[in-house]
Amino acid sequence: MDVAVIGAGPAGLMAAEVLAAGGARVTVYERMPSVGRKFLLAGRGGLNLTHSEPLDHFLQRYREAMPHLRPAIEAFPPEALRAWSEGLGQSTFVGSSGRVFPQAMKASPLLRAWLRRLDQSGVRLALRHRWRGWSTTGELQFETPEGLISLKPDATVVALGGASWPKLGADGGWIDSFKARGIEIAPLRPANSGFRAAWSDLFRDRFEGQPLKGVALSFGGETMRGEVTITRSGIEGGAIYALSAPLRDAVLAHGAALVHLALRPDLAASDLTARVGRPRLKQSMSTYLRKAAGLSPVAIGLLQEAAIAEGLNLFAMTPETLAAFINAVPVRLTGVAPIERAISTAGGISFGEIDPHFMLRKLPRVFVAGEMLDWEAPTGGYLLQACFATGAAAGRGVLKYLDVA
Repeated sequence: MDVAVIGAGPAGLMAAEVLAAGGARVTVYERMPSVGRKFLLAGRGGLNLTHSEPLDHFLQRYREAMPHLRPAIEAFPPEALRAWSEGLGQSTFVGSSGRVFPQAMKASPLLRAWLRRLDQSGVRLALRHRWRGWSTTGELQFETPEGLISLKPDATVVALGGASWPKLGADGGWIDSFKARGIEIAPLRPANSGFRAAWSDLFRDRFEGQPLKGVALSFGGETMRGEVTITRSGIEGGAIYALSAPLRDAVLAHGAALVHLALRPDLAASDLTARVGRPRLKQSMSTYLRKAAGLSPVAIGLLQEAAIAEGLNLFAMTPETLAAFINAVPVRLTGVAPIERAISTAGGISFGEIDPHFMLRKLPRVFVAGEMLDWEAPTGGYLLQACFATGAAAGRGVLKYLDVA
């Protein structure tokens, strides 16, 4: 059994491992000069492999795609991913947030051990091979340093990712080839992305790059605690990423979305009101808010920025109104950050196009996995878990198909 795997990210490499273990001769084709570049980037700040929360709660993170991803994730759940990592000599631990990390907190040791095991199992890597779709006779075509080559393996797994961080390999260039074969594809959109906001020059120049820690963001009935960072063009960070799907949809549909930030979500309204009700004496408003409410300079700057935008005067507010404003600062988001800067993408091949084994119904012998499929999830380990799980499922699907065929 000769199987081609196109794409050397987590989904493609996991498919290759399952295939090789099942006796297939596997070649992984990758357009970049090295493998797993986005995987390595994900591990730069600590590789968040998966999450430790109960599986039923875990699966809810995939929203509308949950019914389609459930079988693959149940077959390769977080516990299996942790055991797989530990089998490569990379033990894991659960952080205070419930997220799961390798002890090394990096992707590179795990990737090196994985590549060694793949090599020992006979998996061949063909780097600098850019897939250019199918020929008129159904052969895979690759652009290589030696020129265009054509191949016709017994089966193919395509795991080329979405379109975020294209310089690392995933650029969405596969879309036209699949559309030409009649495959339905939902438009790719940024996910886990930042958003634009119309900051004043004064606020932007003073606070660009500074974090707001321990805040709570609310939108559409959902509230997320975490950290956000002020950027030159808007806002980004874990708390905003967790709400990026509904925020993105609202911005794209209506041109803007209004979020509310609680700068002191740890304080009850009565406590905060009492604090900001103390005599201000001759203190400036900034000094007063820093001492009475415990706000950082960037939080005070955001409060003042929002007040000006709303035509409000912080000095004239009653303690009750000021406390309420501190914990519901309105921020108008006017755009979505470019897809090239998003952590991941939404959209992709419709689940209606694949069978339960991740094979395309219109293209027998062609299987798809990973971020190419139409799903999205927040950060926190859910992205990598689904990539590994669907890669494993596609690998099992190929073995089942070729055994029957």
